[in-house]
Amino acid sequence: MYFMALATDYDGTLAHDGSVTKTTLSALEKLKKSGRKLILVTGRELTDLKEVFPEIGLFDKVVAENGALVYTPASEEERTISPSPSADLVDRLKKRGVKPLSVGRSIVATWEPHQATVLDVIKKLGLELEIIFNKGAVMILPSGINKATGLAAALADLKLSPHNVVGVGDAENDHAFLRASGCSVAVDNALPAVKETADLVTKGARGKGVEELIGKLIKLDHLLVRKRSRGVLLGTARGKEVYLSFVETVLIAGSSGIGKSTLATALTERLVEKRLQFCIFDPEGDYDGLQGAVLLGDGENAPGKQQLLELIEKPETNVVVNGLALKVDERPDFFAELLPGLGNVRYRTARPHWLIIDEAHHLLPKRREASAVLAVEQPGTVLITVHPEAVSTDALRLVTAVIALGPQAKSVIRTFCRETGLQAPKSIPSPRSDRVLFWRPHDGKPFTVKAIEPGQSLRRHSRKYAEGELDEAGSFYFTGPKKAMNLRAHNLIIFAQMAEGIDDKTWEYHLHAGDYSKWFRRQIRDKDLAQETAAAEKNKSLSAEESRKLVLDAVRRRYTAPATASEK
Repeated sequence: MYFMALATDYDGTLAHDGSVTKTTLSALEKLKKSGRKLILVTGRELTDLKEVFPEIGLFDKVVAENGALVYTPASEEERTISPSPSADLVDRLKKRGVKPLSVGRSIVATWEPHQATVLDVIKKLGLELEIIFNKGAVMILPSGINKATGLAAALADLKLSPHNVVGVGDAENDHAFLRASGCSVAVDNALPAVKETADLVTKGARGKGVEELIGKLIKLDHLLVRKRSRGVLLGTARGKEVYLSFVETVLIAGSSGIGKSTLATALTERLVEKRLQFCIFDPEGDYDGLQGAVLLGDGENAPGKQQLLELIEKPETNVVVNGLALKVDERPDFFAELLPGLGNVRYRTARPHWLIIDEAHHLLPKRREASAVLAVEQPGTVLITVHPEAVSTDALRLVTAVIALGPQAKSVIRTFCRETGLQAPKSIPSPRSDRVLFWRPHDGKPFTVKAIEPGQSLRRHSRKYAEGELDEAGSFYFTGPKKAMNLRAHNLIIFAQMAEGIDDKTWEYHLHAGDYSKWFRRQIRDKDLAQETAAAEKNKSLSAEESRKLVLDAVRRRYTAPATASEK
């Protein structure tokens, strides 16, 4: 379930002439039974609302006084989020003959044509107040207070994001909270300006329109919204923008060092722009320093499970879970233990909106079929891997979009199809170096996309490569010219130790083949180190001892030398 709440205006939307019909009340009750929350957003004062709407207890939250007051019917708690009205303002308006004049906890309200008088009084008193109109009503509130701010306060109490709310209204003062909602709906009797900006317009007016909306919401959920701009921009193809739906399960796969985490970084920047919450499981410390996210765990301290759950309860908090301090064989168990709690949060709130799982072949391996999809089956998931064939088949079957990178892009799609039992496309294009291959398995042919690029450049975690444990595919292997040995270096310290101990023939065999610079570029992902090493590889005048010293000095200078004061 993606849309977790319905936020509705009262007069002219839910109610007609101040009252709500029995059929509309029945529809609201049905929506509640579906597990969703109900939020009433109105310009009315609370005492007035309680008199005309005795069924107010149906709602989980009530935003009254056009956003200034939040009320919880279950506990009868009232909370104002703006100051009380100015006594001078009220006195001046009365002296100027403004009638009728209603004074609430924060709102002061009257009717047209008194807006000119109201504006004149506000200017003379020098008050920071705004006038909001609502079909003839003139509402005076502190600057910045409107239905959107009130809805935000109510959602904070419910720990929900505006992205997971469907808002419905009819008048000028509804614009603010409708724009803030994940899906905006205008009833048929709404003002033309409201209809024009809404995602949907109901066929029915007022309560009938709300009943119609509720029926569609229960049946369609996220399919209510089909606007591409509601999704996440991936890139461009044939002059058109390509978006990922906010409920996609995406597989990003390709050979090591080809740019998978770079693409994921670019996607997180789009998520930050749209204020969509994300959580990245980062086993190898590739996302340290990611902008707009809180880092949990580092090279020396393992992330805390309870701390993660506490952080993601806050809709505005993005989290990077760094598993570098965990041993490789500990990471799947750690992730599996997190899944039930994470799945529960996603079930209750549809958050984090996006769950990004790097090294998915480690965290969701095939041997964990039973527990693999507890959290992944919720909307908005990205699986990143070098080995799609090693990822849980149950998880792969949830994939709705495949993004394949690098020279092995075509084989990624064929592997995915083989593992999921799908028929591979007959024609698969080969992407150029600046393109990715994009395919929705159940919707069309694969095509190439010029993917977005990140605005930030993440500094790779030096401890990961110096002291951590790279997987078998990412390690360096000293084999020698006759493949007589198979020494695995799973980090740079081990690499340096082995390099010092091997014979000259083995060292020079890999040197002249360009194996060292290739590993530094593709696995260590350090272009500067790779370039410096490549220069030594090409210099035929160097002895084995001289080339070995140049390469190992370059490694130690960058990764294993003591940190300077500025680096600590």
